[in-house]
Amino acid sequence: MKTKILQELRRNQDSYVSGQELCEQFGVSRTAVWKAIKQLKEAGYVIEAVQNKGYHLLAAPDILSESEIVSRFHTKWLGKTVRYFDELDSTNTEAKRIAEEAGETSWHGTVVVADMQTAGRGRRGRSWSSPHGAGLFFTILLKPEIDLANAPMLTLVKAMAVVQGIRQTTGLKPQIKWPNDVVLHGKKIVGILTEMSAQVDYINHIVVGTGINVHHKEFPQEIAKTATSLDLEMMQLGKDAEISRAQLLGSVLEQFERYYEIYLQTQDLSVLVEEYNDMLVNRNRKVRVLDPLGEYEGVALGIDQRGQLLVDKGGEQVQISSGEVSVRGIYGYV
Repeated sequence: MKTKILQELRRNQDSYVSGQELCEQFGVSRTAVWKAIKQLKEAGYVIEAVQNKGYHLLAAPDILSESEIVSRFHTKWLGKTVRYFDELDSTNTEAKRIAEEAGETSWHGTVVVADMQTAGRGRRGRSWSSPHGAGLFFTILLKPEIDLANAPMLTLVKAMAVVQGIRQTTGLKPQIKWPNDVVLHGKKIVGILTEMSAQVDYINHIVVGTGINVHHKEFPQEIAKTATSLDLEMMQLGKDAEISRAQLLGSVLEQFERYYEIYLQTQDLSVLVEEYNDMLVNRNRKVRVLDPLGEYEGVALGIDQRGQLLVDKGGEQVQISSGEVSVRGIYGYV
């Protein structure tokens, strides 16, 4: 009931919603509506009640609850099921548990969200700073009908969605560091980890996890020079850092749903290449490629329709499908 009433208040953000309208719309009593409003106020929502007018939502706290999260969504199919946890080992791990225990595809599009992760991680097992009330940690659980070889491109699709979601919500202009980081002013603000369970020619499930630094004011010493947060970046620009993590999540999911449906049409990035390259911080910059056969430097040209990074290596164009690529001026590479 709280979720439905919150959604209705948000849909009528600039006006009042009468208690009688809420009763008739949801088939409940006036007392039930009053109790739901009271619970929302106790959670920190500022709701004005005016006789003969109704209820008006004036302000909302930056909390992550199922009601707050769902009330922010405007997607068609993504996030119709939300699993929220105040504390969790890892949203990716929980999403995999859901897929393995359910044994069916009804969980496609499920979103797992946590306020805190105790075992958050990034690529190559690196840890991710996940304190309470500071970040946005979520995983999308998917069951796509695609070829196994095309699955890695979903990481790039997610990166595009995150960049657009942040831009839409904050006005900041983050960029993508190929393949799976989002950066602002040379520092990492988002990490993305895609994991897949598959058989020889069949995908069981794919989980695409994301960690966004939102309200962090400081970071552990080992990453303090290479990490930043949305709040810190807003403060640098002299802007008020009043960012709703639930609103940000809703924006990212809307963008992901849109990009994902475009991707499914061709199972590659052919339609999205130009837009991705416009977001790419690597593009036309000097990079260092940490190849197992020996590192080398070159100039990144952008990606191809398979999501491979194209690098000009002394006049020779090289396609990089995986591995570490350092960008000059990013994370200390000078």
